[in-house]
Amino acid sequence: MRGVKILERILMTIPIIVGVAVVVFFFMRLTPGDPVDIMMGQGGAVSAGEMEQLRKEFHLDQPLYAQLWIFFKDAAHGDLGYSYTQKRPVSELIAERLPATIELAAGALLFALLVAIPIGIISAVRQHSLVDQLSMASAFVGISMPAFWLGIILILVISVRLDWLPVQGRLTFGVNLHQITGLFVLDSLLAGNWAAFADSVKHLILPSISLGAAPAAIVARVLRSSMVEALRQDYVTLGRAKGQVEFLVVMKHALRNALIPTVTVIGLQVGVLLGGNMIVETVFGWPGLGRLVVKAIFVRDFPLVQGAVMVYAITFAMANLVVDVLYTYLNPKITL
Repeated sequence: MRGVKILERILMTIPIIVGVAVVVFFFMRLTPGDPVDIMMGQGGAVSAGEMEQLRKEFHLDQPLYAQLWIFFKDAAHGDLGYSYTQKRPVSELIAERLPATIELAAGALLFALLVAIPIGIISAVRQHSLVDQLSMASAFVGISMPAFWLGIILILVISVRLDWLPVQGRLTFGVNLHQITGLFVLDSLLAGNWAAFADSVKHLILPSISLGAAPAAIVARVLRSSMVEALRQDYVTLGRAKGQVEFLVVMKHALRNALIPTVTVIGLQVGVLLGGNMIVETVFGWPGLGRLVVKAIFVRDFPLVQGAVMVYAITFAMANLVVDVLYTYLNPKITL
């Protein structure tokens, strides 16, 4: 029964993904600038006939509704189009860059959870204490700091001044690694290449902190609020009255119920981390999908932007689906 419900939810996300693709399609084409002019350097020595031939090749000479139909017809067959500027299939470009983005998002999420969960629990248990006040003040600072500014500060202090961690990239030149999944940390573990593992982790630390600082602050504040409310409930009082150890009361009774709203926020942050890391990837020279999309937007590479946005939309939809499924485990009374 649960499998059927999950399938229904997946099918319900299809209209959302299609709607997002349509909106991006029209907004990209309403943006000033002709892709052919940009590719040819605003005309230059290229003849008008050659430029018209390019427009015909990319279907830019057809009405918008015809272009939209061609895009969806090809996408239904797994073809996201051909990049105007990269001269390669969009699906190949996304497949090359997506593992780097996933690895960075996973690193940022891991950092956020490792910081946020202990802070949220301790702040709730010791409400109104100095620890609570300092933790919430730090969380406010974390939310307020732009990721690119924090990244630049970390580079100047940690990389340039202290020379502890590398500035950019995913792997130091000369470090060999056989790629299996495209996730360098995982690939190095699978291959038993400890030199590559240490090097890839070092490259991942600063971008992960920069990208994960704001989500860590958000999750910590939400978890604290949920824990404070949970600790006041009757079942927690009953657990204490039975003489249970305080640690078990907090972790077994309060935390599990406090995680329900927290999981919602974490699910939303997963989508944000995957789709909103463009600036961090640019600051750290991280060869991910976000950096590729930024370049594609500037040169009006319509197929590449549309394909990437569809990947982002699917990611958000799947993250929300996972959150809904987790609800049913945290609280059996909730159904899909």
